[in-house]
Amino acid sequence: MSTEVINARERSFHVKWDDPMIGAKAARTMDGLTYLRRILGGSIPRAPIANLINFQVVEIEKGRVVFEITPAEYHYNPIGMVHGGIACTLLDSAIGCAVHSLLPAGAAYTSLELKVNFIRPITAHTGRLRCEGKVIHAGSRIATGEGKMTDSKGILYAHAVSTCLVMEQTQNVDLQQTAISSSLRT
Repeated sequence: MSTEVINARERSFHVKWDDPMIGAKAARTMDGLTYLRRILGGSIPRAPIANLINFQVVEIEKGRVVFEITPAEYHYNPIGMVHGGIACTLLDSAIGCAVHSLLPAGAAYTSLELKVNFIRPITAHTGRLRCEGKVIHAGSRIATGEGKMTDSKGILYAHAVSTCLVMEQTQNVDLQQTAISSSLRT
């Protein structure tokens, strides 16, 4: 087996983020739509995952959220295409935030299930992608949604359905304490 590296050029991507607990604490004090709009407006920091993968929220309304991403080399898997986890992450985020946009102050959600269909490969040459999440059903405990990832011409790259668990304020745990407790166990 050869260890020779051919045409290698070093590349880098620097990531900065804000304390995620700032947003987590703010989320408990306002309804979901207000919270998400404040993230869009910049008064609440966006989630670190958005900085890591480099995607942006561009539209928010009740039951519908749109993210956009420009695929890049740093999203690639070992075979020269964007890793499927990027599409999964955006679809999960868009659908989850669409659910969040319908929640009252103090309520939270978590994804229970995500089913993704990949339609065509994504590369750095694909161009900007739009990921739209919409709520299909919003119950008191369970919400379902769908998402579509398309390019600027409307060509479909992936789509998904998701089920989310909706939790009332009394079921929410102290996120900071949970994070500390988890780190002490490892």
